[in-house]
Amino acid sequence: MLIVERLVPDEFWELFQLVVPAAPTRPQGGGRRRYGDREVLAAIVFVATSGCTWPQLPPCFGPSGPTAHRRFAEWSKARVWAKLHRVVLDELGARGELDWSRRAVDSVNMRALKRGTCDSPNPVDRGKYGSKIHLLTERTGLPLSLAISGANVHDSQALIPLTDAIPPIRSRRGPRRRRPGKLHGDKAYDHRFIRAYLRRRQIPARIARRGVDSSQRLGRHRWVIERTVAWLSGFRRLHRRYERKGEHFAAFASIAAAVICLRRIAK
Repeated sequence: MLIVERLVPDEFWELFQLVVPAAPTRPQGGGRRRYGDREVLAAIVFVATSGCTWPQLPPCFGPSGPTAHRRFAEWSKARVWAKLHRVVLDELGARGELDWSRRAVDSVNMRALKRGTCDSPNPVDRGKYGSKIHLLTERTGLPLSLAISGANVHDSQALIPLTDAIPPIRSRRGPRRRRPGKLHGDKAYDHRFIRAYLRRRQIPARIARRGVDSSQRLGRHRWVIERTVAWLSGFRRLHRRYERKGEHFAAFASIAAAVICLRRIAK
């Protein structure tokens, strides 16, 4: 169908086949026919981008909302979405599309409409419960790693795990790479333990100093991550947190990161 091919183009489907687990089989045989993975993947991407609930999934995809949700939960448990993001990064690295000269780090708060795991009172939103997406991008704004936490977790607590979570990514020539050239961050990351960690990793720090540097100069190299945050907001399922399970919300964030990177391949 045209909508399936539009949401899951051939390049996307070829990369997804590298990470999707094999369909379970029934030893006794029989049972209902299992919907194709491509149709279900298109339905999941539609839910992530449109923000509709699973029961509101249009019938044009084939699988029903509960069927797509069960497959989504099955693939989330198998960490398919994180693997897909890594495979897409490998493809971009092999094509030379990743710029390792700089990277930027930031976070964005999402209000939780349903109480669940991995949410907490937001100190900047009148104590409303919510979650926070921590994001680390390369120079052009493509997400290299991301993490989910409660809304009251300070940004500085996520930088080290984000940096360590960067996978070894293929390069056009030479060995795999996971250490960027420079790190740009705002004043929330101005802490001694962060600067000491970056020195040990031999990563030059370009972090604004509290009480010294002006906030007006922060956007010279950090505007790319603000644009990436806007790209994430385009996935309406991330605009508000509807999932009770933290792993499901993290799965939608990984889907968004993979799709953002795939757009660079499709150009």
